[in-house]
Amino acid sequence: MKKILCIVLMMTGWTMTCLAQSPSHDAQLSVSDAQRYDAFFLDAICERQKGNHDAAFDLLRHCVEINPNASEAYYFLSHYYRIDHNREKALEYMKRAYELSPDNDIFAETLAQTYLSQQQYNEAIGVYEELIARDNSRDDIQAVLYELYQNTGQYEKAVKALEQVELINGKSERLTQAKSELYTQMGNREAAIAEMKALADQYPNDLNYLVMYGDALLQNDEVEKAHQVYQDVLRQEPDHIGAMLSMVNYYTLTGNTDAAERTSERVLLHPKTPQETRIEMLRNEAMQSLGGAPTQDGHAVGGTDSVRVLNHFRQVLQLPQEDAEIASMCAAYMKLINMPQDSLNAMNYKVLEIEPDNSYARLQLVADAWSREDMPKVITLCSDARRYNPEEMSFYYYQGFAYYRQDDLDNALSAFQNGVSVITEESNPMLASDFYALLGHLLHKKGLEEEALAACDSCLQYNPDNIGCLNDYAYYLSERNEELEKAERMSYRAIMAEPKNAAYLDTYAWILFRLERYAEAKIYMDQTLQCDPEPSAVLLEHAGDIYFHTGDKTEALDFWRMALEKSSNDSEITGKRKTLLQKKIKLKKYIKQ
Repeated sequence: MKKILCIVLMMTGWTMTCLAQSPSHDAQLSVSDAQRYDAFFLDAICERQKGNHDAAFDLLRHCVEINPNASEAYYFLSHYYRIDHNREKALEYMKRAYELSPDNDIFAETLAQTYLSQQQYNEAIGVYEELIARDNSRDDIQAVLYELYQNTGQYEKAVKALEQVELINGKSERLTQAKSELYTQMGNREAAIAEMKALADQYPNDLNYLVMYGDALLQNDEVEKAHQVYQDVLRQEPDHIGAMLSMVNYYTLTGNTDAAERTSERVLLHPKTPQETRIEMLRNEAMQSLGGAPTQDGHAVGGTDSVRVLNHFRQVLQLPQEDAEIASMCAAYMKLINMPQDSLNAMNYKVLEIEPDNSYARLQLVADAWSREDMPKVITLCSDARRYNPEEMSFYYYQGFAYYRQDDLDNALSAFQNGVSVITEESNPMLASDFYALLGHLLHKKGLEEEALAACDSCLQYNPDNIGCLNDYAYYLSERNEELEKAERMSYRAIMAEPKNAAYLDTYAWILFRLERYAEAKIYMDQTLQCDPEPSAVLLEHAGDIYFHTGDKTEALDFWRMALEKSSNDSEITGKRKTLLQKKIKLKKYIKQ
């Protein structure tokens, strides 16, 4: 049964082709060795088909030990060496396979491709030439040879390859243009021009070919003849976009800059100009104006050029737009030349007018509003974005954070909870981690402790080194007086990452207090107070509790009094906690929460 299965698996695709064109085994092989070879080879193919590539590789190596002339085994081994990035072995084994079965086209093509991957172009050419010698009707091989001949400067051979493709498929614009360019590279101007003229003569009613003939004349220094051809086309079709573009090249070449700019602008704003042509023209114009670095006043070197480019963008954007690509390109250009932010924002709004679901433009607007701390604008932009880009996590993040900055915890929590549903395996892990960290913080603020801890777990799944979350998670556990050893480890990582962060130091000191390691807690609390010139009411209360347990009761009382004074401005000091603080002061002793 196993052998039947192997044979069925073998008779698929390349495997069947390779075996059909290759000898099974050496004629000098004994019957016993031939049978052993067949068994090992079939097992190798079975393992390969099942995806057990290590096993297949070992079996194939055993095959070549039994039969050193087994081309098909070398072929498959070469494949495995290539996967293993052993370039030398891959080439060696592929050459051996082809030497043993020189009539196998699959082996020949694979060897040629192996040469190409190792940039051995002349060797690849030799193999492809052998393939063409066997079958010159292979237009795909002729096309590869054309590219190789051209890249290695063998232009005459490249022309012959293209001629062979023409014999197989007939003349075409692409092939004729390629031949003309080759003749130009060879310095054979007459032949280059003749190629394009023949195409134009073959299709006299297609003015595009006549323009291409003119371009060949212009490229080969027949400038005035090219001009006559373009004029002839424009007499027949005054709005021919290709001819007008070629006239721009003619005017530029002959130094008539004004005429070139006028004609270029006419093409740019012509209603018949294809969108992709406008995009290419604007891109080239923008790149030319960016040839210098921005000056101190924020304009690119050659400021007149930038004004002209921006004017062209604005004129084009008054035309009907197929998509937002031109508006997006204009926004990018404005950013590169340091245009004022208001102008850049206006262009990003233009992008959204054309393409409301353009998340990149909206994120640019969100980033600007955030930098100006305009939280209402951030909220509005993100609210609109969630209608058009409901899968984009960033908008939930910024909206939730903006609500949080406005102390609107309910809406902040709602935004983050809605955003959780759009986090996937493809989401940015750093952003997802921060997302869950903030969600945990909000849940803690709302008193939803179990949910807060679960959010912290999710945060650390995406980024185990999220220092802010490690601190928060440790603090939440310390407040619950649970898993304090785990809390200490997390908090210690946070203070090692940021040793002067007062919030992190306070957390660590408080965990040590919970662990009844009072002397150590006081050391870290002292560091906390040094790093925080404006300590919160909670921090001051912690300091009082710690100092009380190290015997510094007078200072502890001072800290509790300062905490009480600040308690009205600290949301974490609830009514119950404030009452407890007052009792500590009145009784002059620590009272366990």
